[in-house]
Amino acid sequence: MSNEFNEKNYSSKMEKSIHSFKKDISTLRTGRANTNMLDTIKVDVYGQLMPIDQLSTISVPEARLISIQVWDKANTTLIESAIQKSELGINPQIDGQTIRLRIPDLTEERRKDLIKILKNMGEKSKIAIRNIRREGNEDLKKKLKDKIISEDQNKNFEKNIQKITDLNIETIEKILSEKEKEISQI
Repeated sequence: MSNEFNEKNYSSKMEKSIHSFKKDISTLRTGRANTNMLDTIKVDVYGQLMPIDQLSTISVPEARLISIQVWDKANTTLIESAIQKSELGINPQIDGQTIRLRIPDLTEERRKDLIKILKNMGEKSKIAIRNIRREGNEDLKKKLKDKIISEDQNKNFEKNIQKITDLNIETIEKILSEKEKEISQI
């Protein structure tokens, strides 16, 4: 570890946290077909758990339909079973080696549940960003104690880390509000 304090490291960690948050919320079902909805589903084939996109071609031919073209016919029922066991709440329809997922309209109750889940995911991401800020501040204290940086440098770095933290939390709030609007649309 170098002696100089590098706030870009912490900024980069926060950006990765936001990227992870975006990936997580893309799996939420919003009433519109989205191939990311299947990202968390793993299928037990060939003696291991594999994501559906490694066993098939996934497409969205219509706004409320996901089409899964399975490459190996033997895996069709395994993929169907994995989708049924998932939290998607969608019944797959099999037509040969093609599985179709019709995305039903969301009920008001389900929308409220999704918004709660969304806010919970957002809070976890904000906590992750605050933990990165804390890690940066602890690093600063250590460098100040070891006389690697001066008191003035410490204050400037702390201000910069706080600015980066505020910007990233603001970004999460914006993403949350956009996704909430998307879920609330009828």
